[in-house]
Amino acid sequence: MTRQLILAINPGSTSTKVGLFDGAVEIMSRTVRHGADVTGLSIPEQLSHREREVRALLAETGIAGEDLSAIVGRGGLLAPMTSGTYAVNPLMREDLASGRFGMHASNLGGLLAHKLGELFQVPNFIVDPVVVDELGPLARPTGMPEINRRSIFHALNQKAVAKRFAAENGSDYTELNLIIAHLGGGITVGAHAKGTVIDVNNGLDGDGPLAPERAGSIPVGQVVELCYSTRYKESEMKQKIVGHGGLFAHLGTFDAIEIEQRMADGDEQAALLYETMAYRVAQEIAKHGATLFGDVDAILLTGGIAYSTWLTEQISARVGYLAPVHIYPGEDELKALAEGALRAIRQEEAVREYEGDTHGTRI
Repeated sequence: MTRQLILAINPGSTSTKVGLFDGAVEIMSRTVRHGADVTGLSIPEQLSHREREVRALLAETGIAGEDLSAIVGRGGLLAPMTSGTYAVNPLMREDLASGRFGMHASNLGGLLAHKLGELFQVPNFIVDPVVVDELGPLARPTGMPEINRRSIFHALNQKAVAKRFAAENGSDYTELNLIIAHLGGGITVGAHAKGTVIDVNNGLDGDGPLAPERAGSIPVGQVVELCYSTRYKESEMKQKIVGHGGLFAHLGTFDAIEIEQRMADGDEQAALLYETMAYRVAQEIAKHGATLFGDVDAILLTGGIAYSTWLTEQISARVGYLAPVHIYPGEDELKALAEGALRAIRQEEAVREYEGDTHGTRI
């Protein structure tokens, strides 16, 4: 059988993860750490530096770029879009480079995929960026006409885990109703109805459960009072919600392993906060029992802190009545990217075209 070599690229704020796959089988994966000479530049200015480093890693494998079947990058902040694999087109590159919908290191994923794809003359894609938006009409309105709920969540990992669970159980993702909780620095819980995420908390804006670095849903009136108290600048308030909120705000660490060790050593505050997080996650899962009319085939727990047996057992004990709970720890994003590109080049899934902001939405 002809080899189908996929290069997957996942840029982060201080590193770039690179994987080479033969079909869905990993050949190589590396993490390139970037110094201040790169991370101190603007996101667009980092493109050429990161490209050189990715090319150097590829050269180490002895595989020519022209032998690749596809290159795929982590999708960045773009206009709301349907789940799937997207060709990197000029409009997408413009929105990623300009930061029209927000500037983040992940914006470099599509830009790197295209630049290398153009160089080697191979197809280039992104897969399931965080702005995948499949919300149902009831999930959008709020009590303030000026504010609608937005879909920003761990789409890549949630979708990949859903498809993996379906395949392992002789089913198809589009035939199942699932509730999936991604447990990481931020936590998102999605209601997947027959292949569509009809409701999910916005993990970027602090909506949802208390998380290691995010405040989660908190009483809005008190937030308003804090905003107008003159104690904090706007940037500081935003950091209290995302980045330095949640467990970090209380315990001074994001590290779940450290927190569990503190609990073992008798730290009552650590125990209270960690169990509170499990409690809030369970509540978020349980509410989607109503979203799906009680018709839930399975609950899937995934993400980095799903490695914690203590945490997953606490959550499972509260939600097991809804449906069987299955644990998929970690977030193999490079593999998920490669699988999306593979479905596209094998024509198992139609390649989508990015159309940008069709409804005047700004993120």
